[in-house]
Amino acid sequence: MPKTLLVQIAQGSEPALEVLYTLFKSRVYNTALSYLQNTEEAEEVTQDVFVNIFRAAARFEGKSSVSTWIYRITVNQSLDRLNHRKRQKRFGLLVDLFGGNPAEPAKDLPHFDHPGVVLEQKENARILFQAIESLPDQQKTAFILSFIEDLPRQEVADVMQISLKAVESLLQRAKTNLRKRLDNFFPDRRI
Repeated sequence: MPKTLLVQIAQGSEPALEVLYTLFKSRVYNTALSYLQNTEEAEEVTQDVFVNIFRAAARFEGKSSVSTWIYRITVNQSLDRLNHRKRQKRFGLLVDLFGGNPAEPAKDLPHFDHPGVVLEQKENARILFQAIESLPDQQKTAFILSFIEDLPRQEVADVMQISLKAVESLLQRAKTNLRKRLDNFFPDRRI
């Protein structure tokens, strides 16, 4: 059904886009939220993903599933937003160093509270998401798609356009890095 929707979207069908949006909006939003740790930015990325889908539907070649294609767009949009944020932060630092406006607040993100986490676990989730944020992009992507989005490893490989072995290696390195970062907070737990 999603492939049929893409054909209709490629022909300019907005109702088909609405149906696809209904099917995938939660997955797109949750993935973006895992990367960005900011609800407003995740909402913007979600909108951007569906605008991109509308524009690029005619170029979908069918070499992967529609969900894999949508995840790939979501990951790329999220990483682009993170890179933009890093550039803004560097620019802000340069402005501060060379006589910027000291009255402007710093552009650091506040601590992130994932809306899907129960109140008793919010502090643990905050620490975990900070640790995930510090991972290199490839490890972060493999970890988020595998453990937060709960995608099968082969679909993670398809989304990332790498081999299954490469995904396993990235996950192993991500877990090792997370273990190191989280040992201070959770010395009795294993990741």
